[in-house]
Amino acid sequence: MKKVLKILGFVLLGIIAIIGIGFLYINASDIPSYATADFEYKAESSPEAVARGEKLASMLCAGCHMNTKTQSLTGTIMADAPPEFGKIYAPNITQDKTHGIGNWTDAEIVYLLRTGIKRDGQYAPPYMAKLPNMADEDINAIVAFLRSDHPLVRADATPDQACEPSFLTKALSRVAFLPFSMPEAAIPMPDTSDMLELGRYLAHNLDCFSCHSADFKSNNFLEPEKSVGYFAGGNKPLDKQGRVMLTSNITPHPETGIGNWSEDQFVKAVKYGIKEGGTALQYPMFPYAQLTDKEAKAIFQYLQTIPPIENAVQRSVYN
Repeated sequence: MKKVLKILGFVLLGIIAIIGIGFLYINASDIPSYATADFEYKAESSPEAVARGEKLASMLCAGCHMNTKTQSLTGTIMADAPPEFGKIYAPNITQDKTHGIGNWTDAEIVYLLRTGIKRDGQYAPPYMAKLPNMADEDINAIVAFLRSDHPLVRADATPDQACEPSFLTKALSRVAFLPFSMPEAAIPMPDTSDMLELGRYLAHNLDCFSCHSADFKSNNFLEPEKSVGYFAGGNKPLDKQGRVMLTSNITPHPETGIGNWSEDQFVKAVKYGIKEGGTALQYPMFPYAQLTDKEAKAIFQYLQTIPPIENAVQRSVYN
């Protein structure tokens, strides 16, 4: 019996040693790197494409990359990032050739948007807006906007601030936060005459599901419907004072979601941040005034078709 216990003790010590070595290795290492873009691509620019790209970038990019001091997309600290991910800084994505993306090729930008991999090969978790399902036309529009002469992306030499990823982020970057492959087939725009198809496209590609599902760590960007707590809220971004602001349940549950909301109430809340009796939105959620009424209604109509989940969320949870 003593011999068995002695062997078990050695096995346990070996396991502890392996875990300890693994912890030290991951903690001392950086985010993994991968192969870089290896294809030719040149964005097609037109006034319509740039305008569409500005609209998309205003909703997808500006919330993280907008610097109030420079009034352009020179990046800033992501104050709403949960602290378990470390200190996360959004980089400069203006056309500056030293500190921004002025020296990036269009293919490298597309590769980052699609896969989450930067031009130097390093992966960019956990907040890089990976867009594996966005239509090719919309991806093109974003690149066209980033190449335009718009003040938001005009070259600005504000230096980047390096991220300080936590052990958790480094560990998840090896098992859960993984880059995506480039799409193997063309991705068309949604049929805008089909309100449910349009609403599903917008709800997924404007990152609505990511914030309004249970947790950033369990989101499924390839198949958003498989995200834990899909649209049932409870995710934990922070406000500017570092306080937890649980995201709302926007499934059609009649008591804890928006099952009893009218389409008009939803449009006013999403586009203008207002509802009867007070404000509908709090930082880090911003009004999406860029949406047309039709687009906001399409999102509402889609949300009415998903499974209702009972999840009572207290909107503000101050630490």
